[in-house]
Amino acid sequence: QVQLVESGGGLVQAGGSLRLSCAASGSIFVIAVMCWYRQAPGKQRELVAVIGSSGSTHYAESVKGRFTISRDNAKNTVYLQMNSLKPEDTAVYYCNADVAPGSSSGITNYWGQGTQVTVSS
Repeated sequence: QVQLVESGGGLVQAGGSLRLSCAASGSIFVIAVMCWYRQAPGKQRELVAVIGSSGSTHYAESVKGRFTISRDNAKNTVYLQMNSLKPEDTAVYYCNADVAPGSSSGITNYWGQGTQVTVSS
């Protein structure tokens, strides 16, 4: 079994910054794609940023130029640096990862429990 644990959320004023972290632990052979999603009250969960095993990245248009996703493969950890935060960035942020628990295992998708980010105006 694999666990994803997020940290780094909190309350920040508009224009401020936060850095989210998500550490994966458990039975891990390799982690392929790692992502950050978010869900605001009354809205559907949306993809924020993706990073592949080689470091390639993709961002939602709404966060391009403000958010940066990165990963430390040695620590099985993915980060989301969020700058120039806006009130509309307020949401629960979830970590998501595709993990192979063994060399001959298939890929399983896992979710973290989420961390609240609140941006005040």
